[in-house]
Amino acid sequence: MNEELTQRLLSLLTRVEPWLPPAPQTVDWSRDVAALWQRHALGGQLLPVPPRDALGLDDLLGIERQKLALVDNTRAFLRGLPANHALLWGSRGSGKSSLIRALLNSLAGEGLRLVQVDRHDLAGLPLLVEQLRREPHRFVVYCDDLSFEGNDDAYKALKSVLDGALTGPPENVLLYATSNRRHLLPESISDNDASRLVGEELHHGDAVEEKISLSDRFGLWLGFHPFNQDTYLEACCHWVTRLGEAEDWNGEARAAAIRFATLRGGRSGRAAWQFANQWVGGRRLAGEA
Repeated sequence: MNEELTQRLLSLLTRVEPWLPPAPQTVDWSRDVAALWQRHALGGQLLPVPPRDALGLDDLLGIERQKLALVDNTRAFLRGLPANHALLWGSRGSGKSSLIRALLNSLAGEGLRLVQVDRHDLAGLPLLVEQLRREPHRFVVYCDDLSFEGNDDAYKALKSVLDGALTGPPENVLLYATSNRRHLLPESISDNDASRLVGEELHHGDAVEEKISLSDRFGLWLGFHPFNQDTYLEACCHWVTRLGEAEDWNGEARAAAIRFATLRGGRSGRAAWQFANQWVGGRRLAGEA
């Protein structure tokens, strides 16, 4: 009887095992500076990841004001001083995500640790924050390209952690998010139907107030905007020189960079980086032929 039960249990485990999450890797925060949070049916786990690249703050051009504000806010946080949750919003490719990566590369030596959370895993954010509360390090919990649809309730977990829970976020955790939307939630003309003038003041309706309330919980708003042509060409020069050699940037490269941005329909740091890859790679390939 015992042997039959053992076989049945082994058979059950064989069938259940593929549904279980992989064994969690141990994060050593004295060594690891970044991790991914992955939610699963039994809770969630932290997976250590190495820094993606060696991108530095000096590599990011055209966003000096944003860099200074975010670095100052983060340094205050790392030193135990008051600091704000930050929302980096604006046009695509303008340096929002790159600034977070450069921030980690520059401030990891000062104690910064980064945990990235995918939007689809935000329901597990309260569990993650409670786990980090017990750690001696200081963490920026980061959500990239954050936005929600009208019927998406995941934003409620974010609202609760930011400012809504009785305990609030622990003092060793800040939340940084990037988004193309300033208010994170979609806005429609009908949302303004209930807005009204009271004297000379505009009072928003409940729908607008609900959508503004999420982004309003971020104390630091940093706007990112498309580059003008001079800034775009400065970024192209930087990356062409960085990936290749100084002589790779010349009048021909400048004209090609302008055509590249025109075909893409916009100027940005991302477009400058992509142009530099195309230009330097093409020249090196032609030289080998």
